[in-house]
Amino acid sequence: MPSLIFTAKALKDLVCPAGTAKIDFHDKGCKGLMLEARMSGKRTWYLRYRDARGTQRQFRLADAQDLPLELARKRADELRGQIALGHDPAAQKAVLRCVPTFQEFATRYLDYVMHSKRSWKTDESLLRNHLLPRFGTRHLDEIRKDDIIALHHGRRAEGAAPGSANRLLILLRYMFNLALRWEVPGLTKNPTASVPLFEENNKRERYLTQDEARRLYEAVSKSENTMLAFIVPALIMTGARKRELLDAQWSHLDLTQRLWRIPISKSGKARHVPLSDGLIQLLAQIKDLQAGWPAPLNACPWVFANPATGKPYVSIFQAWNTARKRAGLPEVRIHDLRHSFASFLINNGRSLYEVQKILGHTQVRTTQRYAHLAQETLLEAANTAVNALGDAFAPPTVARKTSDPCPLLESELI
Repeated sequence: MPSLIFTAKALKDLVCPAGTAKIDFHDKGCKGLMLEARMSGKRTWYLRYRDARGTQRQFRLADAQDLPLELARKRADELRGQIALGHDPAAQKAVLRCVPTFQEFATRYLDYVMHSKRSWKTDESLLRNHLLPRFGTRHLDEIRKDDIIALHHGRRAEGAAPGSANRLLILLRYMFNLALRWEVPGLTKNPTASVPLFEENNKRERYLTQDEARRLYEAVSKSENTMLAFIVPALIMTGARKRELLDAQWSHLDLTQRLWRIPISKSGKARHVPLSDGLIQLLAQIKDLQAGWPAPLNACPWVFANPATGKPYVSIFQAWNTARKRAGLPEVRIHDLRHSFASFLINNGRSLYEVQKILGHTQVRTTQRYAHLAQETLLEAANTAVNALGDAFAPPTVARKTSDPCPLLESELI
């Protein structure tokens, strides 16, 4: 292992001897700097050093033809300084080689959430349509905060609603948090952590009137999807979430106790929904319908099964979209049926506590969105009582001069 003081002139003569695969030359002018010369003629700069445990390591700097001697020495000096502070360039480089691309991590992520997250298909759609085209080939540690902001604001610039843009940010935040929890190599922080969500205006809820509900029922009854005539009324009669209803199984129903047990709700816990008289009748109709299906479809475990597959619907959007337009309600969403169920309860004198329990809200503030409906119902009740009294307690008529500009006292104006 020859050692000498490297010079530009001396380097020209440092070649691999005939019959030897490679040879290492050490620079006496720079501690640890080494030139590897191979029989092929290729020459490479390396830094040889000992790590914190005393193990000898070798770190590749660059091809000799790409890095002049002085720059090679400068780079070697910089790395030795880092090594003295406890850093290991070879170990760091090995970690970088293990950092997955976003595409690779997305595959691992989907394998995980499809067994633990009910909305994993939504995640898969967001990844396929928006995130993978943007970040797929980049390594996780290469995705910066600026990249996240550009994506988030870019969706709004494309015309997406604040909530739609936020869904991307929320998914990315969750994925990077998982990556940190799983100690994915090379990742030390979540680039989405300080990126704020757009404010969403969810205060205005869409509630169906009785006339709109009647029109909608007539429309779904004419749908080519025969199950839609059962699915939509069931959503209105239970206030259930769409996925909860579509995944309902006969084994989840206790017709004796008149309860529907939802094994895993949005909150991650089981909850129970009471079965009304109307829903009991609807379920009996579905039973009769499924009994006429050919085997083995007639024995399928799902209540609202697709008659073509005997399994839950993946999506009912096309049939729903056609029906709502036919009813003259193109802006009504399926989730508005849940809001409408709550409004029917409130407007018929049921308490917010009852609404919270039936809808399965774990947070009281979620149910508070319907508080104004309760207030309106109470006001209507108060007005009904006053109107029933007629003139018995009508306010007295106070005589005043026609020149008086206003019947209010001056103190009442303050």
